[in-house]
Amino acid sequence: MSSPHVHVPFEKIERYLEFILQNSFNLEIYFSAAILDNIEKDQLYKVIAALTHKPSLTFHAPFMDLSPAAVDSKVREATVARLNQVLDIAEIMRPLAIVFHSGYEKWKYSLSVDLWLRKSLETWQPLNRRAESLGSKIVIENIFEDEPANLRVLMVEMASDNFGICFDTGHCNLFSTIPVEKWLADLSRYILELHLHDNDRSADQHYAIGDGTFDFDRFFALLDKKDCIHTIEAHTPERVIKSIERLKKYTE
Repeated sequence: MSSPHVHVPFEKIERYLEFILQNSFNLEIYFSAAILDNIEKDQLYKVIAALTHKPSLTFHAPFMDLSPAAVDSKVREATVARLNQVLDIAEIMRPLAIVFHSGYEKWKYSLSVDLWLRKSLETWQPLNRRAESLGSKIVIENIFEDEPANLRVLMVEMASDNFGICFDTGHCNLFSTIPVEKWLADLSRYILELHLHDNDRSADQHYAIGDGTFDFDRFFALLDKKDCIHTIEAHTPERVIKSIERLKKYTE
């Protein structure tokens, strides 16, 4: 099992550079919309040069206000343009995978998965072809989903080895209404990445692994050492170190 990736916003890499280099972290770099509005190529090359340990990289795309399955054509057009900005950066930094959100909320779509799916495919099929040409996989992260049916049908319809799931333990713990066994029964074959963090089900707290109520023992037993990218999404250096130490129990 390769070393885990650690989530870090692009604009915080400089602040945490010493910590990153000391621990030789692989990274998941988050690009917010605000960063994408102003980023220049020389900033990317500066970061690449600063990461002297040459880490494995993944990306996390922006998600606030975006709607990959928007019924409104202008909203979807804006969303696709924003997501393509991330792929523009991928042409330079060549991440293994890029995390996107599905934009599915059952009440917003009046429980119509078919409507959401049709518009989703119009977005993801061309984006996936472009990502595959760059050597980057697209992974869709569960967030507000309370069960996995919409994500499963998207995976089935996409039918691409380059397109899969980023399973987020914290979001599952907070929003799911069904046991984790059902999530993995439906999605395990499609999981290409894990987002690993914890909470007490009162908020998306991004605690260290084992500091909340998610049953990691059960989760990793069900995963049965599945080969996928492990990404730590605990949001302080202390929580990152604690998570990495605790993850060893499940991966070594």
